Amino acid sequence: MDRFEVTETADLLSALEVIEAQPLASRADAYASLHDALARELEAGPTPSSS
Repeated sequence: MDRFEVTETADLLSALEVIEAQPLASRADAYASLHDALARELEAGPTPSSS
């Protein structure tokens, strides 16, 4: 599992704040991990909303 997984409960802005709080040397890996998680979500397609 990646370090960042974006789900309905995980807020993208919160994930970005966590990444930005890391030392500069760590950010590239964290952004790559977030990118991978978002790409998987996008490739999975739409999911039915709970509303």
